[in-house]
Amino acid sequence: MRSIARRLSSLTHLARPLALTFIGIVLLSLGVAYLFIHFYRTVDGLPPLVSLLTLQFMPRIWRGILLFGLGFGVIFAGIWQLSGMVVIPIAGESPDGELVLGYQRTQTPPRVVVLSGGAGMLILGSMSEHVQRMTCIVPVQDPVEYYYRASGLFHFQNIYYVVPTPVPVQVSALLDDQTRLDIRHIDMRLDVAPRHVDALQLQPADGLTPERIAMTRLALDAIREADAIVLGPGSLFESVLPNFLIDEFRAAVASSSARKIYICNLMTEPGRTTGFGVAEHIRAIKQYAGITPDYVLVNAQRIDPEVYRLYAAAHQSPVYLDPDEYEETAVLPGDQVAQRRVLIEGAMVIEADLASSVIQYTASLDKPIESRAVRVLRHDGQKLTAAILELLRRT
Repeated sequence: MRSIARRLSSLTHLARPLALTFIGIVLLSLGVAYLFIHFYRTVDGLPPLVSLLTLQFMPRIWRGILLFGLGFGVIFAGIWQLSGMVVIPIAGESPDGELVLGYQRTQTPPRVVVLSGGAGMLILGSMSEHVQRMTCIVPVQDPVEYYYRASGLFHFQNIYYVVPTPVPVQVSALLDDQTRLDIRHIDMRLDVAPRHVDALQLQPADGLTPERIAMTRLALDAIREADAIVLGPGSLFESVLPNFLIDEFRAAVASSSARKIYICNLMTEPGRTTGFGVAEHIRAIKQYAGITPDYVLVNAQRIDPEVYRLYAAAHQSPVYLDPDEYEETAVLPGDQVAQRRVLIEGAMVIEADLASSVIQYTASLDKPIESRAVRVLRHDGQKLTAAILELLRRT
């Protein structure tokens, strides 16, 4: 009843005109009824069909009840359809004396699944206010670690933390120089910073193969019921792709009708995605996930030289959209202006301002008590939420 009342409340400003309309309909109906009675009593030789249509075979009391019920049902159906629009009173007139207002009501907020690590989940935490349900499925290799990283999510509503498998499964990476490392430990090896991941593999315990690793029912149900599946933000090979190494997980996402949205990294990752552009990130998703994202969000914000030098010293470079990667262009549904969007590997790539500069304090291992403030670039939760919700609204 509360949901019905909330929907009908959008007609508050139409209460008076609707009441006048209803009274007018009643008076009109009485006039038609009197004319019909006069016609019925004064004209002789009416065909039997008229008697059938006027329900003469029923007592008058039942005729009245039946017609009253039908009339009430038709009026309620009309009001219910009208309540699907928001009515906004206009205090004054527009300069040109005319106002055109377009509005569309979504039936229910979307259900979103996020595939990321703890930091990525925290960044998207503000999206929980605009969705029916936000299910965060953490990477398979260490659910407890990522759980604690995302512990701040308890401050948000509609967010659920889900592990993909009952037990963790380790993930190893084979680098382009044939070095094999645990995917979580690559950033600890400065000597492999110039390398990139050439292959990603599961290392299941007890002889389990990827085909035999079972998923949790909560993770499967969340994927099947999702309206959107968001990949990232987070490390491509550590946070986004590991779960796709499980056959059942990969098949569930591929068969889902949800929109797949990939949030591309702001920077390359030493030892993981060194030298990667937007196209290489998309190709990795196609290789391991078996899907092509419907949309790829790429940060368009340029960083100043000082911050650029800081990242370059750490073997990182910005992931920008390279014109050489363009394959073709398309128009995003709902664009009022037919702006051409870029297609790469079959995914529609959209550039937008998605990041903000923040101050971060760092300390070295040899001098842990001495820290210095540095300016770094991070995905902005509010900007990402707005971009994702806008995509869902248009599509």
